[in-house]
Amino acid sequence: MVSRTVADAEAAKISNAIDEQLRQERIANARRKPREVKVLLLGQAESGKSTLQKQFQLYYASSTLERERPFWRPIVYFNILKAIRMILDELDFHYPQIATSYHPPTAGSSLSSPVPPSTASSAGNVFTYYPPSIAHSSRSVSNPDPTWFSELAYLRHKLLPLVASEDALASELSGGVNVTGGKSGVYVRAGWQALVTPTRAWPLADVKSTTPRPNTVTLIVAKTLAASQYEIYDLWKHSAVRALLHSNKLHLEESAAFLLESIHRVSEPDYSPTNEDILHVRLQTLGVTEHTFDISMGGVQWHWIMYDVGGARGQRPAWAQFFDDARAIIFLAPISAFDQYLEEDPRTNRIDDSLQLFTSICSNKLLQKAALVLMLNKTDLLRQKLQAGIKVRKYISSYGDRPNSYEEVSEYFRAHFIQVQKRKDSAHRSLYVHFTSMLDIRATQHIIVNVGEAIMRLHMADVGLA
Repeated sequence: MVSRTVADAEAAKISNAIDEQLRQERIANARRKPREVKVLLLGQAESGKSTLQKQFQLYYASSTLERERPFWRPIVYFNILKAIRMILDELDFHYPQIATSYHPPTAGSSLSSPVPPSTASSAGNVFTYYPPSIAHSSRSVSNPDPTWFSELAYLRHKLLPLVASEDALASELSGGVNVTGGKSGVYVRAGWQALVTPTRAWPLADVKSTTPRPNTVTLIVAKTLAASQYEIYDLWKHSAVRALLHSNKLHLEESAAFLLESIHRVSEPDYSPTNEDILHVRLQTLGVTEHTFDISMGGVQWHWIMYDVGGARGQRPAWAQFFDDARAIIFLAPISAFDQYLEEDPRTNRIDDSLQLFTSICSNKLLQKAALVLMLNKTDLLRQKLQAGIKVRKYISSYGDRPNSYEEVSEYFRAHFIQVQKRKDSAHRSLYVHFTSMLDIRATQHIIVNVGEAIMRLHMADVGLA
């Protein structure tokens, strides 16, 4: 009897040792095999989702961004053309007389500008340039300087041929994709980078051809841009444009100022987009694009699948199919947009839309197991607007008489989003909140690391690896 008890104990000991060995092997295999983590980037259009995706790519997969670098060149060009067109459209609206103020120069004349011409060279070409005069700071949109009209007429005349190529470039980049309403723009789907070549913005009918086609719209735009760079810069710096910006009558996309200030660099024949250029440009996504990153943490390999979704109202119904197995949600809310309204619904304030969208995300039952990260984005633009004297209470009546300082405004918006999550999140999840500026590479990548670690710690706990 005793010997049998000893034998049973020995057998149990061996069995337990085998079980422990198998458990250790499972853990070791789990650590060797990349584990998938599905992350959703959610938020309204122009909230910064695609810029955050590029920041992740820059940090975790910089080699892929390096391969894509040449393909961003025509996207940069398009953003510049769009900015110039928006400026000229606004000038035409406020000063319709400039459309008829340009007169071709006669022999010996000084063209349209009273200032003596200067010369500048670019890419081996020398061309005559007529800089605008500097208007007094007391001038405004309603009190223009008389010299503005001839100067603007000249610049408009020089830049219209460049602006005329905007739609052709957009069509080439978008592969002929259009959106409802006939709005112009670059609309791309997943994988567009793989379909672009340095000499062709988009593979059209002869997609299998290995012979580059030299006379593409992109190359034509590049040459025209180089020839027009001085006029572009002076349009951007012109006192009339400054007055429109100061009076908040000219609303450009956030990339415009950075790219127009960099026009001489961008116009170089051997121009290659920098990381900052790629982060600044605006590229509207259609549908849902998938990006993957391999991340190592604590000896465990993680395979992140990140979904960047189109944020316009018409595209939001397509999000639901990605909800059921999401491990984490990163929601971006641009708190600088307190004085802006939705393009698709001019009656809806963008802050209100973000709060409504965040409410629906917090209350969605399919997402209750996903970690929730909130990025209150575009804080740099918020600071600029407040420093320029734009009053929050003018657009958000509930703000009342609170101080119009960055600290008060940012905390006010943060409290509203936190309150939404507390009221609507039946899962009572922890909410990770960060103030962000996606264009600040160092700060954003520090946040990316912290967010990534928090998400993976939760995932490890769920699968028993913590």
